Amino acid sequence: MRTVNAYAAVSATGPLVPTAVRRRDLGPTDVLIEIAYCGICHSDIHAVRGEWGPQPYPLTPGHEMTGVVTEIGADVTKHAVGDRVGVGCMVDSCGICANCEQGDEQYCLTGNTLTYGSTDTDGSTTQGGYATHIVVTEDFVLRIPDGLGMEAAAPLLCAGITSYSPLARWGAGPGKKVAVIGLGGLGHMAVKLAHAMGAEVTVLSQSLKKQDDALRLGADHFYATGDPKTFETLAGTFDLIVNTVSAPIDLPAFLGLLALDGVFNTVGASGVPEIAFPVGAIAANRRVYTYSLIGGIRETQKMLDFCAQHRIGAEVEIIPASKINDAYERILASDVRYRFVIDNTTLN
Repeated sequence: MRTVNAYAAVSATGPLVPTAVRRRDLGPTDVLIEIAYCGICHSDIHAVRGEWGPQPYPLTPGHEMTGVVTEIGADVTKHAVGDRVGVGCMVDSCGICANCEQGDEQYCLTGNTLTYGSTDTDGSTTQGGYATHIVVTEDFVLRIPDGLGMEAAAPLLCAGITSYSPLARWGAGPGKKVAVIGLGGLGHMAVKLAHAMGAEVTVLSQSLKKQDDALRLGADHFYATGDPKTFETLAGTFDLIVNTVSAPIDLPAFLGLLALDGVFNTVGASGVPEIAFPVGAIAANRRVYTYSLIGGIRETQKMLDFCAQHRIGAEVEIIPASKINDAYERILASDVRYRFVIDNTTLN
């Protein structure tokens, strides 16, 4: 075991505080990573504040990390010391169920091991990327391609793949009309990715205050959902709507924006119960409502390679670890454009 510097939540109501966490000794297929950057995801806030159920405090969050391999186990073949790598929301899975075998470890039938708050292989609680180092089995370590800055690549390990997966699954591309609800950490990545895929992209946001940003990021159109005329103007328009917001929405109204056989895919995770399911609004126009989680390891690597090819990275504000609690409050106030990233060297 080794001890490394970190930040952790010690309760659902208190601030995150400097601490030390233990990392397991390297097994034969493990990789030790010195973390350079870690993004702050809204789900980190939901988790540490107990909004998704009781947590095993003290808990170090963070599942959007990039860094450099500093040590490898004897049997590691996929990574070498000095490699630029990343770790996302999962650090292990059963590897043998039908979903894992087809590369969908996020849907592991026996339950994958989350980067923080899960039970690790040695029986300890996994601790995330608000730390200087992490030990991960090589199969769950991603390669960061040349051309992607480590700070801009960090949020791709959650926000990037969470947005990419439904766009790829439902065929975003030339001739397709895609709407993105919300222009935050997830939404700004969905806009960049859908644009790079060749789709016609519309951003739906509560007001017009982010219109200029949306157009700069690749959106073709922008509408304020606070204007009731928006829902009249856009009725029956979109082949795919990706909902990225972490708050309840008027789902029947947004479903009315789908074309025949249109798909509404939610990726934003709220800390409140879901609204009643609007069966009638789904049945009309043969619509599909679905929810997706991140992506498997193969798809995540494909996403990273796609981003490198198209020079896509997250829009980030880099902060020292001492500003993590301030960043949480700013996220809740929607005061970030568009992802906070911790400079993990400030943990030393």
